[in-house]
Amino acid sequence: MECTRLELLQLRYFLAVARSEHVTAAAQSLHVTQSSLSKTIQRLEDDLGVLLFDRVGRKLQLNEFGRRFLRRAERALFELEQGKQELSDLSDPDHGTLELAVTSASVLPDILRKYRRKRPNIQFHVQMLTTQEMIMLLERGEVDYCLSSPPVQGDDIECQIVYIDPILVAVPEGHRLADRSSVSLSELKDEWFVGVKIGYGTRDLMDNVCKSAGFVPHYVYEGDEPARLINLVEAEIGIAFIPSTARNERAQIRYLQIEGHEAVRKIALLWHKSRYLSPASLDFREIVVEYFEDIL
Repeated sequence: MECTRLELLQLRYFLAVARSEHVTAAAQSLHVTQSSLSKTIQRLEDDLGVLLFDRVGRKLQLNEFGRRFLRRAERALFELEQGKQELSDLSDPDHGTLELAVTSASVLPDILRKYRRKRPNIQFHVQMLTTQEMIMLLERGEVDYCLSSPPVQGDDIECQIVYIDPILVAVPEGHRLADRSSVSLSELKDEWFVGVKIGYGTRDLMDNVCKSAGFVPHYVYEGDEPARLINLVEAEIGIAFIPSTARNERAQIRYLQIEGHEAVRKIALLWHKSRYLSPASLDFREIVVEYFEDIL
């Protein structure tokens, strides 16, 4: 096949359909008509000489040919985007956007404050994600860095552990355990808990730790904003497992250490091995490492 502008368009359209598995949704995300999208995919399949999708009603599902081609297409567009970013940094090194994903944002404000002082003209875009959502963006090369707990291993992923963070039990001041400095998990089996949803690192970690202690926590609230848990504990809605880095000393809350079980989360900085890292993004990595070294 000759390399033409149309083929780049074909690849972008193919990725959109492969990820949504629905022509209507893909067309909306690309801001094109369904007819135009369908014709472009058809031309791509004609050029390749194989069908890439199985048609199931209104849905399109990648077949074996499509799954194999998807990996190559993602890699090709990934390299083109890296080249574009590298040229942009060479022409204007003091401007740009740092793309970040986090599974917990408790330490991020302090880190971004330090980064903004060093790189005042660099913008940043942060997404709060579950571990699986974060891995997907990381493997696609769509983010510069992820600040993740738990750490993630992968062939294309660099993983640097930056902090070992103890998990604490947060209780309101009037709670029966508020005068204690530590507590065993078995003493919490009849408590009401507030927490984040399954899929977030601390929730998954502590569900497994509690299971090893012989019980499943009873959650009366499950959300996707970890920072909100402090307010819910303070309002006596329930108790919570809170990482030490997420403590709010100004709240009317007591923090207890956990006895008898290892309850720590590992915080890792992740990046794609092949993603181009600008001088500005390398500065961010340096600031993250220095931040956690300072709080050890």
